[in-house]
Amino acid sequence: MKNPVPTIIGAVCLMSAVAFAASSVHDFTLDSLKGEPTPLAGFKGKVMLVVNVASQCGFTPQYEGLQALYMKYKDQGFVIAGFPANNFGGQEPGTNEEIGAFCKSKFGVTFPMFSKISVKGGDIAPLYRFLTDKTANPKTGGDIQWNFTKFLVDRNGKVIQRFEPAVTPESPEVNGAIAAALKK
Repeated sequence: MKNPVPTIIGAVCLMSAVAFAASSVHDFTLDSLKGEPTPLAGFKGKVMLVVNVASQCGFTPQYEGLQALYMKYKDQGFVIAGFPANNFGGQEPGTNEEIGAFCKSKFGVTFPMFSKISVKGGDIAPLYRFLTDKTANPKTGGDIQWNFTKFLVDRNGKVIQRFEPAVTPESPEVNGAIAAALKK
């Protein structure tokens, strides 16, 4: 049997190169909660709010505001992409199936939710490596500090604004930025 190490190392190097060669959020494909590969290119032409979420966090009630935002703007070309992550205090311990059931039953979430990923550290998902990279995104880059960090992405997949967890989906700041992006 051939030694699999070069292949694995090559794949890791390739993933890193892809993350840094990316020019937009649309360059990434992630699995949905059901495990189906979902290219973010499918959201081209839409304004996106990319959010790392968790089910057992003090900010978890923001799901309600996120769902309200989605309902308010979805017919104008807006989408929210929720990315469960267990990086902060073990606040997202569930399986993808449990996360989906929780979001649906507790908050009526209908916006796209993705499989659990890592948003920081050595196992950071390539999408979040791109989002937090200060070279690719000098105004919005930087480490994720907690759950419910929000990235606003324009219709072309470019990150245009970042909102920290304490900034709620209902805030005038978030709503104003979404409304402005939708007009472009």
